[in-house]
Amino acid sequence: MSDEGLVEAARLAGVPDQFQRLWTPHRMAYIQAGPQPLRDACPFCAAPEKSDEDGLIVHRGRSAYVLLNLFPYNSGHLLVCPYRHIGQYDEASAEEVAEIGALTQTGMRVLREVSRCDGFNIGMNQGAVAGAGVDEHLHQHIVPRWSADANFFPIIARTKALPQLLGEVRRAVAEAWPTA
Repeated sequence: MSDEGLVEAARLAGVPDQFQRLWTPHRMAYIQAGPQPLRDACPFCAAPEKSDEDGLIVHRGRSAYVLLNLFPYNSGHLLVCPYRHIGQYDEASAEEVAEIGALTQTGMRVLREVSRCDGFNIGMNQGAVAGAGVDEHLHQHIVPRWSADANFFPIIARTKALPQLLGEVRRAVAEAWPTA
């Protein structure tokens, strides 16, 4: 851009137009991290080795745990993972299956209380071909949904607007999680 063009751009920066601006500077960490920040290590094996805050963990069970998705579809997007490094649901033990189910139910109750969501998308993508971003470690998604949560961003700009920081969501969910 020429010097003249830069001057013109600077002059117009504050001129009102028909566009709404959504400033989300905290999202730059996700953009700069790329599709998967831990390419050489399994993020679901690494998370339990960290503090709850650093690992985004909201609850630790006996054979499985619950954490926030680092790249959430919506605010409050939880993942339920077995501690054991397995890739497919049919490799999970009966104890792991039962605890994943129970933690999923509790996660839904907690998200309803904390975020007042209207519904959920729940599921597992088994294998890379099925859309799993981390296909070598089993994890179940719990995505809270609201009647008005869809807008043009995901369709037009491939962008999700998330109204809360991960740390704030982790703290709220962890504090609302029932104690045994």
